[in-house]
Amino acid sequence: MIFNKNKGQEKLLTPKEIVVELDRYIVGQDDAKKSVAIALRNRWRRQMVEGYLRDEILPANILMIGPTGVGKTEISRRLAALAGAPFVKVEASKFTEVGYVGRDVESMIRDLVDISMNQVRSEYEEKAKDAAERNVEEKLLDLLTPVRPKRGSKETEPDPHREKRIREKLRGQLAAGHLEDREVQIDIPENFSANLELFSPMGMEEMGLNISEMFDGIMPKKTKTKSLTIGEARKLLFQYEIDELIDHDKVVDMALSRAEESGIVFIDEIDKIVSGASAHGPDVSREGVQRDLLPVIEGTNVATKYGIVKTDHILFIAAGAFHGSSPSDLVPELQGRLPIRVELDSLSGEDFERILLEPENSLIKQYTALMEPEGVKIEFTSGAIQEIARIADQVNSTTENIGARRLHTVMSTLLEDIMFDAPYGEAKKIKITKKTVGDCLLGIVEDSDLAKYIL
Repeated sequence: MIFNKNKGQEKLLTPKEIVVELDRYIVGQDDAKKSVAIALRNRWRRQMVEGYLRDEILPANILMIGPTGVGKTEISRRLAALAGAPFVKVEASKFTEVGYVGRDVESMIRDLVDISMNQVRSEYEEKAKDAAERNVEEKLLDLLTPVRPKRGSKETEPDPHREKRIREKLRGQLAAGHLEDREVQIDIPENFSANLELFSPMGMEEMGLNISEMFDGIMPKKTKTKSLTIGEARKLLFQYEIDELIDHDKVVDMALSRAEESGIVFIDEIDKIVSGASAHGPDVSREGVQRDLLPVIEGTNVATKYGIVKTDHILFIAAGAFHGSSPSDLVPELQGRLPIRVELDSLSGEDFERILLEPENSLIKQYTALMEPEGVKIEFTSGAIQEIARIADQVNSTTENIGARRLHTVMSTLLEDIMFDAPYGEAKKIKITKKTVGDCLLGIVEDSDLAKYIL
C-alpha cells in the first residue's frame, strides 16, 4: 500500500511524499494533509510490527472541522486512491438509531466490503484476462468450425490437416473482426438469482443472497440455447471464463482482509447528528446514532454477506462544518474515538486563484478540455482568472459561503452561452479577458437577489 507507480517501478511513499501527491490536486490545508499522511503511513508501520503488538496498535481516527467546500472530502478521496485502499463516503445524517426506519450505521461497513470485493475481483480479472481471451477464442472456433459431413450411417474419416487449415483460416478472420456479425448457437446455464430482503435486529438490509447458490449441487444445472452474434457471444463467454479462472474463495478472503487492514471510511456531516436543546421530533435519534457509531469506530464484528469483518483497524475520518455547534457537543465517548482534530481554513480570493490554476484537474483545464472536441479553444488571461476568483470570493462573503464549489457556479454561468452556441461549424479560438468576465457577471453580482439564485 501507499505506492507511487513511476516508470513501472513502485515506491513506498513517506509522509512528506504523500503530502506532495495531495498538493497536485488540493490547494492549501497543510495541517489536514499532514495528519492524513501520518495516519496512512502508520498503517504500513503497524504491518511491519512483529508479535502481539501489531493487533494492539489501533489507528488514530481523524475529525476534520471546517466549512463546506474547503477540501475535506477531496483529501480523504485522494488519500484512498493513493493507497489503493477500499474507500467509502457516507453521510452521518442518513443513518438512524436502531429501532427506527432507515439505514443502520453498520451498513457503511457492508458498503466498504462490497467496494473491496469489486476492487480485488478487478485485480484478479486483470491477471486472468489473457488466459480467458485465449479460451474464448478456442470456444468461438469450436462453434464456427463446421461439423464433418455424414455419408449414410457411417461417418467419413476425419482429415486432421483439412480441419486444422479451416480452423486457422477462421482464427485469422476472427482476429481481423470479419466474423463479428455471424450468428452462432451457444448453450448457457440458466441463472435463477434474486435478492432477499432479510428482517433482522440490524434492520432490513438487502443481503443479496443468490438462490441458485443455495441450491447449487442439489438441483441439476439447466442450460438454454441462445442465438447470438460472435461479438455478443465473446462478451458472454469471457465472463464465464473469468468466473472459471478466478478462485472466488481467495477473492473473498483477500477482500475481507483488505477492508479490515486498509479500509477507509469517511463520515461526512457528522455535525448534523449533534442533538439540539430539545430531545423530540427529528432530534430524537441523533444521540442514538452517535452511540451506535461508538462500537463500530472503536472496534466490533460486523456481519456481511461475505463473512464477519472486524472494524478494529479500519481508519475512520469524520468531517463537519459545526456552524451551529462544536465538536464538544458530540457525546464524550465519540469524541474519544476521534482523537486527532484538524481545523481546515476558509478559502480566500488568492486561494480561489490558485485552485483555478494549480491542480492537475483544475476547472480551467477541465472546461478547456471539454470544449476541444467541439473545435473550440478557450484561453483565459491572467486578469480573467483573477476576476473570476474575486467574484467567487465576493459572492461567498455576501451570500452563503460554499467554498470552492462557488467556482463551479461562476464558471458555468460565464461559459453558458459559449457551451450553448457550440459547435460553430469551424475551429474557433475564444479569449476570455477580465472585461469578458465583468460584462457577463458584474450585473448579477451587484444585484444581491440575482446573485443569490444564479451564483
